[in-house]
Amino acid sequence: MDKGVVVFSGGLDSTTALYWAREVFREVYVLTFFYGQRHALEVEMARKIARRVGVKEHGFLEVDLTQIGGSALTDPALEVPLDREPVQEGIPITYVPFRNGIFLSLAAAWAEVRGVSHVVGGWNAVDFSGYPDCREGFLRAMERAINLGTKAGVEGRPFTIHAPLIHLSKAQIISLGLSLGADYSWSLSCYTGREVPCGRCDSCILRARGWRAVGIMDHLLERLMREGKLSGEDVLKIA
Repeated sequence: MDKGVVVFSGGLDSTTALYWAREVFREVYVLTFFYGQRHALEVEMARKIARRVGVKEHGFLEVDLTQIGGSALTDPALEVPLDREPVQEGIPITYVPFRNGIFLSLAAAWAEVRGVSHVVGGWNAVDFSGYPDCREGFLRAMERAINLGTKAGVEGRPFTIHAPLIHLSKAQIISLGLSLGADYSWSLSCYTGREVPCGRCDSCILRARGWRAVGIMDHLLERLMREGKLSGEDVLKIA
């Protein structure tokens, strides 16, 4: 296929999606959102990852979702839940209202201007935190809406939303990425917004569980150890 744009947060799943897109498309574009997220450091890490992988263009859009509120990821007055087990019980306070709907709408507009008709993301409906906008039915509905509401769609150049990770477990996602040569050293998942993972939020728990199932150390933890930001004892607590 010709051109694809990856909705890229810089997290583990979207990093895997980026490496997948590099194998599938001749030209890969990347779009990263700064939406007032608590873990905004991921934006800078996304820049590093995209630069290392090599992309046609890396776009950045600011969308201030703090004005909407309702999520611990955008409202500092709300606490990120820790040590929540089971992780998939209910929709947590880290759900950002309609985030993927907003991102997909903007990604389609950004892609249309560049003649890109394929949109890729790391959405997942297996090892996720119960977010309704990470489900396949939602993505198919958004694809249809985008094609009904864009010039490209109505003129016969339809968009396709690709979710290569949608039915994979976290361990399977990591294994896929490793088979594609993915380097996860700069991918951040922790909701608390620090480079060193807390090991206690939903995202950290799911990530650690995946790496344990794969049977190797998380690339991020390896890098942090090399840089002296984590001790071996710290790694045991996180991993």
